[in-house]
Amino acid sequence: MVNLNGQLLSVLPESFALLQRAAFYGDGLFETVRAFEGQVPFWPLHWERFSNGMKVLGFEVPSHWTSDYFEKEITKTSPRNARIRLTVWRSVGGLYLPTDNTPLYLITTEPLGSGVFEWLGSGLDVCLCETVRLPVDSLSGIKILNGARYVAAAREARAKGADDAIVLNTHGRVCEATGSNVIWLEGDIVFVPPSFDGQINGTLLKLLCTLLRAEGWEVREKPTLVEDLLGAEEVLLTNAIRGIRWVREFEGAVFGHEKGLHFNYILGKHLSEKLAQNG
Repeated sequence: MVNLNGQLLSVLPESFALLQRAAFYGDGLFETVRAFEGQVPFWPLHWERFSNGMKVLGFEVPSHWTSDYFEKEITKTSPRNARIRLTVWRSVGGLYLPTDNTPLYLITTEPLGSGVFEWLGSGLDVCLCETVRLPVDSLSGIKILNGARYVAAAREARAKGADDAIVLNTHGRVCEATGSNVIWLEGDIVFVPPSFDGQINGTLLKLLCTLLRAEGWEVREKPTLVEDLLGAEEVLLTNAIRGIRWVREFEGAVFGHEKGLHFNYILGKHLSEKLAQNG
C-alpha cells in the first residue's frame, strides 16, 4: 500500500516507480547543458564529465549510450536556445545495495531568450554560507542528484538578501558557489581552487582556463581561503548556463570587473567561432 499525498494506492504509479532510486536514494547524476542556436557546442566537455560520473557510480552503461547518441537526443528535444538537463539514475531494485545497475535517463528543457552568454552589468552580492559544508570524496567532482546542501546554501543567501553564497568544504577552504565554480584574480594571475578541494569539475571553468592560457594568462590552482577572496582584485563565478558573472561585493569587500569583462569577450568570441564552424 502506498500513500501519495493523502491518496491511497495499491502500488506506486508506473512513471513514479521508474524514478524510485532517484527519489529514495539520490542514486544518479545530472548534467546541465546550454543550447545555442540549435547547437550544443560544448557537449564534448559535458560528455567527458558525464561518462566518467556513470563509471564512478558503477552503472552498467548500454553500448548505444555514446556521446553522439545523447547529442542527437538532446538536440531533437531542445528548443534552439535552451537550458537542458540530462538526468540519469539507476533502475528499480534493492535498498541501498542495488539489484540492477542499468541506468535510465530523462531530458528536460527550458527555453532561453538569448543565443549568447549575457554579461551581468550590475554584478552579484555574495555572502559566505554558514549553515553547510561540502564533503571532499570520490563523488565531489560529479553532479550527483543529492543537492540538499546547495539548496540550503541558496536559501541562506536569499534570507541574507544576497544573490549567491560561497560554500566552504569540510576543511574550511573555498569550494564553490551554489551553482558555479569560483575564480579570483590578483594582478595578472588567475586563481582557481584545486579539484582536490571538492569543487564540481566545471565544464565552463575548464574551457575558460584553456582559453585564458592560450591568450597568455597565468592560471594557477591554489587552495583558497576566505581571506584570499576578500583580498582579491576580482572574483568571478562561472557555469555552463550563465557563463561568467562577476561578484560586486562579498562580505564587505568590493571588487571590480574589468578583467572579467575581457574574459567574457574571449568566451563570446570562442562561442561564435564554434557556432560558425559547426554550422
